[in-house]
Amino acid sequence: MMKEQKKRGRPNQKERQINPELIVYIAKSLMREQGKVPSIRGLARALDIDAMAIYHYFDNKQRLLEAMLMSLMDSLYFPPKQQNWQDSLRLLSESYLNLLCHYAGLLEVLVAMPAQGPQMVFSERFNKIIAPLHLPAEKQKSMLLLLLNALHGQALCLKVTPEVDFNQQEFNETFTLYCTLIK
Repeated sequence: MMKEQKKRGRPNQKERQINPELIVYIAKSLMREQGKVPSIRGLARALDIDAMAIYHYFDNKQRLLEAMLMSLMDSLYFPPKQQNWQDSLRLLSESYLNLLCHYAGLLEVLVAMPAQGPQMVFSERFNKIIAPLHLPAEKQKSMLLLLLNALHGQALCLKVTPEVDFNQQEFNETFTLYCTLIK
């Protein structure tokens, strides 16, 4: 029995129903389920297409990873114009921590990415929120890094000790202390 030979190049009729948004959606779903970035072959199996068809939409795995991470980061809290900076910053922080906790492996991938990539989404939203404080640029950068380090540490603790639940009260106390430092 001969195995059907798969062709390279343009996707076939079935694969034409695939689009970049669907590929990214399935990749995110697999990452959430498996706790790691899916392989191209695993992603192709989940989509029931030839792995080469994915390269029709994304030049390489790095481009797919960037699109997947941008999609995830775009789901972060977006601050409205007329909200207290502390409330907005708390909601942004909670949405980021929630994202890191629901997508195991995301923290490691984000930290390894260039700073101009998906990480910029959090930074831009942070800068928008604290703009009314008119902080000097150096302090603003330091406060961003301090917050990210605290959130990354919290996510890492929750990852390595899954039996320990997220403690909202402790988070609120730490966040309140952080807000006193930022002023």
